[in-house]
Amino acid sequence: MQTKVKDLDWLSAFPDLAGLESTAKALLLNNARIVEASVGTVGYREGGPCGAYVMRLAGQSRVFKMSASGREILLYRVNAGETCVITTTCLLGNSEYPASTVVEEAIKDVIVPFAAFNQLMIDSKVFRTFVMTNYGVLISDLIVLLDEVAFHSIDARLAKLLLEAGSDSVQRTHQQIADELGTAREVISRQVKRFEQKKWVALGRGQVDILDRAALTQLAKS
Repeated sequence: MQTKVKDLDWLSAFPDLAGLESTAKALLLNNARIVEASVGTVGYREGGPCGAYVMRLAGQSRVFKMSASGREILLYRVNAGETCVITTTCLLGNSEYPASTVVEEAIKDVIVPFAAFNQLMIDSKVFRTFVMTNYGVLISDLIVLLDEVAFHSIDARLAKLLLEAGSDSVQRTHQQIADELGTAREVISRQVKRFEQKKWVALGRGQVDILDRAALTQLAKS
């Protein structure tokens, strides 16, 4: 569902835009749209055209890359108060999407059409600084991911993922974990079984319970 913005109250979700110039505000009021989508909605697909800048007000989506064999690797997630680095890259480079995204928690976005985005980048120092600052932060996150994939073992990456889940009871299947780490389910099943044998975790149906956080932390740092 897509509707025209009625006011600019949503700007409060992005504190760095507090000093936005009056001309930029007018441009946003005339061109920005509110988009809402439910869980499972595909936001964009790899190879598709990029038509608007995305500013997330609520919800969460997963951005991922799919291999020719059908294996998925999680690149990052876009949450409330954030923007999408791949969308920004495509807009700045006038290129197609190099990855795909799907909604994990019902989202509410402000989208700024391509033409209006370009005009704001030219006319508004505040908006331009906001875009490039967010872009830099997200690019740094992708570099961290590249470092992990290239230089860290799968068991260390698995330990890090479990530790960062936010709970000692990680509600994810082996397939979901494999998708996030960009590997096969069988690889993850073997690794978590080894963790269980060492009494670092306990396995349940669709979940992994952390028993020895210290041991996982040491492994994640290796």
